[in-house]
Amino acid sequence: MHFSIDKSLEILERTPETLANLVDGLSTDWTFNNEGAGTWSVYDVMGHLIHGEKTDWLIRIELILSDDAEKKFEPFDRFAQFETSKGKSMAQLLEEFRQVRMANIEKLRKLDIGHDELIRTGIHPSFGKVTLSQLVSAWVVHDLDHIAQIARVMAKQYKEEVGPWVEYLKILRW
Repeated sequence: MHFSIDKSLEILERTPETLANLVDGLSTDWTFNNEGAGTWSVYDVMGHLIHGEKTDWLIRIELILSDDAEKKFEPFDRFAQFETSKGKSMAQLLEEFRQVRMANIEKLRKLDIGHDELIRTGIHPSFGKVTLSQLVSAWVVHDLDHIAQIARVMAKQYKEEVGPWVEYLKILRW
């Protein structure tokens, strides 16, 4: 499939509701457990998604479209959620994510990005030069990656309980 803003928005718009439908109201056994040391729980992933909405995707898009000559992206703190989410409930995180995502989508639509803008570039701290279309594509795939991660983390809570079916459940062998 070729990139388009409209196709990207199909996913970006649905992610908050998808996540809310999947995890809202679940017990903490589902949302606070992880896959072991150094891994993230559903709660951690939600905090990470919120932090990205506030400090990454749209800020970088706006930088690419700006008159700033350098267009260097600030490094993204992939672990900031461990501080910024403290004391919040899962319901609060889901609502905060919904609000900040919808505001970002509204801003993205107002930018009215066309072909000429999609090929503009910024400088990623690790990857170097990246295009606006690559950035938005990464935003979409980042959502899908974390949806898959959440499903995997939740599935692994029953890894021992499925018994011999583990052989047929690929999600448990990732």
